[in-house]
Amino acid sequence: MYDFVLCYNSMSKRQRVILSVTAFMLAALFCFTIFSEHGLMDLHLLKQEHDSLHEANEKLARENLALSVEIDRLENDPDYIEDVARRELGMIRKDELILKPKRIPAKDD
Repeated sequence: MYDFVLCYNSMSKRQRVILSVTAFMLAALFCFTIFSEHGLMDLHLLKQEHDSLHEANEKLARENLALSVEIDRLENDPDYIEDVARRELGMIRKDELILKPKRIPAKDD
């Protein structure tokens, strides 16, 4: 550090001005590179948004695949259609009986 001060003091006024302007320009360029609209901070935010969108896209692709498999089964698999009708619509076959047990009221102690 002391050598720099000696070197700086031994420079002519013109050289000191050039050095100061150069240092200021480098600092301004550094700040511009980091904080400008298309700088490193913006790049970091864009990468985060890209990753988030990529994850959402993969999730939607998985859901789409699952739905297309279910559509195929609903169109081509009679056993699956029967299972869905029984489970979601409460349907039964003609020869089946539904047995509903009576509810016994709970005794209060």
